[in-house]
Amino acid sequence: MSAASPQVIVDEIIEAIQQSGAVAAYVSEKVQTHPRKFVFRLSGRTYSLWVYIWTLTFGGRVTLPDEYRIQMTSVSSPLEKNPDPDGLTVLMGYYPDLKMFAGFDLAKHSTFTTGSPSVQISLSTIHLALQNGLSFLTKSNDEIAIGVRSDQFLDYCLNAESLHSHSASSNFTELLTKVVESQAISEQDISALATDRKLIVEKIRRYSRNANFRKIVLNAYDNRCSVTRFQLRLVDAAHILPVHSVDSSDHVTNGIALSPTFHRAYDNCLIYLDENFVMKLNTKKANELKQNQLDGGIIDFQSFLDKKIHLPLDPNQRPSAEYIRMANKHRRIPGYV
Repeated sequence: MSAASPQVIVDEIIEAIQQSGAVAAYVSEKVQTHPRKFVFRLSGRTYSLWVYIWTLTFGGRVTLPDEYRIQMTSVSSPLEKNPDPDGLTVLMGYYPDLKMFAGFDLAKHSTFTTGSPSVQISLSTIHLALQNGLSFLTKSNDEIAIGVRSDQFLDYCLNAESLHSHSASSNFTELLTKVVESQAISEQDISALATDRKLIVEKIRRYSRNANFRKIVLNAYDNRCSVTRFQLRLVDAAHILPVHSVDSSDHVTNGIALSPTFHRAYDNCLIYLDENFVMKLNTKKANELKQNQLDGGIIDFQSFLDKKIHLPLDPNQRPSAEYIRMANKHRRIPGYV
C-alpha cells in the first residue's frame, strides 16, 4: 500500500472532524509539513489541534503479518507541542484502504534517536475500530495504541492524553473494550477504578453511544434528511424522545435523520412527527413566532411539511409509534396533552 499524499491526509482529517460534529479549518501554510495544524469549533468552543501523522504501512516482518506502522520521517526530536494552554497535540497514523486512523502515545514517542523511528499497531485493531468506533491494543512496551473511526476522531483527540496516560498492563483496556462493544460492566469493575479512570470510562461510554446511534440512524435513512430528502453530508441523527427523558433509548426506532435546520425546529417543538409518519407544523409555536415578528421564511419552511417523511426501507428501523406519542406528550404538542 502506497503512502497517502499530504493533501489526502489533510482532507481526510477535515472530513473526520466534520463527521465528529465540528467545523474545521486547516491553518498550516503547507500540507507537506509536521505538525499539521487545524482549528475546529465544537459545542461553542474553539480548539487548536496539532496532528503529527503518517500513513500506516505493513511493518515488513513476515512473522508479524498483522503489524502495521508509521515511520516518523521529516521530524526532529523532541516533537514540538501545541503551546496553546487549551491546545491539543496528537500522534497518529492513517490507513487509506479503510479511511481509518490510529492513535499513539505522544509522551512515549516525542523524544527519539536519529533515523526514522517507527510506531506499531495491529491491523486487527484498526478493523475492530471500524466496527466499534474505538479499539484498544495493549503493547509490550506498556503503551496503549488506539484504533479510531473517523466519526470518533475528535472524541479521541480531546481525550488522547488521558487515554494513553494509563498503564497498558492493567485490565483498563479490557474494560474500555467492553464499553465500546456495549457489553455489560459490573458495579464491582467500576468501583475498583480510580476516580480519573471512572471519568474516562464514562466519557468513552457516552461518546460510543452517541457515535453508534448516529451511525445506525444515518445508515437506516441512507444519510438522507427524512423531511427534505437532501443528503449532502448535512444530516444529523436526532432522538425522537429526548435523550434526557427517562424512557428514551438509543435504539434506531427512537431516531430520525434531520438536516440541522429541521433538527433544531424539532428540538424546539416548532415541528412534530405524528403516528402516520407525517411531519407537521406546531401552529402554537408558529403563532408565537408571528407575534414576535420572527416568522420570516415560514412559508418556504412549511413547503416541506404535511407529507409522509422519507423512511428506512426496513420496517423494523422505522420510528416507533410509542416513542412518537411519548415524545409529543413530553414536548407538550397540542392534541397530545
